[in-house]
Amino acid sequence: MTKVKSKITPDTILKNFWKDNNRFADLFNACFFDGNPELNPDDLTEVDTDISSLLQFHGYAETVKKIVDVVKKSAYGVDFVILGIENQAKIHYAMPLRHMLGDAFSYLKEYNEIAKKYKDEKPHGTPDEFLSKMKKTDRLHSVLTICIYYGETPWDGPRSLIDMLEIPDAFKPLISDYKFNLIELRKSEHLKFHNDDVDKIFNISRFIFDEKYDKITDIFKEENISSELAMVIGCITESQKLINDAVESEEKGGSVNMCKALEKLEERGRQEGRLEGRLQGQIVTKLKLILKKVHKNKSFDQIVDELEENADVVQPLYDFVLKHIDLGENEMVQKYLENIE
Repeated sequence: MTKVKSKITPDTILKNFWKDNNRFADLFNACFFDGNPELNPDDLTEVDTDISSLLQFHGYAETVKKIVDVVKKSAYGVDFVILGIENQAKIHYAMPLRHMLGDAFSYLKEYNEIAKKYKDEKPHGTPDEFLSKMKKTDRLHSVLTICIYYGETPWDGPRSLIDMLEIPDAFKPLISDYKFNLIELRKSEHLKFHNDDVDKIFNISRFIFDEKYDKITDIFKEENISSELAMVIGCITESQKLINDAVESEEKGGSVNMCKALEKLEERGRQEGRLEGRLQGQIVTKLKLILKKVHKNKSFDQIVDELEENADVVQPLYDFVLKHIDLGENEMVQKYLENIE
């Protein structure tokens, strides 16, 4: 099990999934165009994901490394747009800034290409063009990036550059914002996907997070999915069982039955729930015993000895009892359970 897991890199699995033009286009169409086919998969071509750059300012120079997960170029007649996807498993409280820098590096990369081409051309045009290292008529191509957040915890980070700034009221209308395009998988039910693969990974992953296994059974019944999709869903939901099933299926050249695979996930969830309930019951029992012993004026050391427990285990329960000593037994237990939920 461990050997299989060590060879699986979720980031690489997700990058490979989104490299498919049909999936890539469907994501952008769902996010920006209400599911309408504005972006044509046939118009997409691969672009170098390395947008690392050299920053120079007033005699200071620094190389900054930046790799975007997936980047494609979409043709619009003679023009084109640069489109990027960033996969994010954890909440990042500087994400708007990261995206702003990533987009800026994309623009800087194209500007440097123009400047190099301009340097090789002679004559160089006007003095202003010579200073700018680009012609008055030169234009950079638009960059549009989506961040897909796959985490189970709701996103509570900033959604734009303004959210990251502490701004005096007088300056608020003057500060430029930078839009951050975020898709939360947990809140993606409103998106209109038409690509079957994209629809499945979003829906199944969301249902697994919500533990709505019955919905998966109702929708997919005995339907099998490809080992690739099972692997992606396993990486998103951090389910080693699904990853192992996908690896085993891939070796056999087959597919994965989601309903059967999820039966085991559901059973594991029930077992974990029962275990959590038993542990909680044991803690409540200790809490009641400590309360009774405190009422008998027994010291902390005496209570630790009589319970035959580690002092580190007893200490927080003992402190809680002393803090709420005026409560009755049932009230104290209820308050304790409310605090740990």
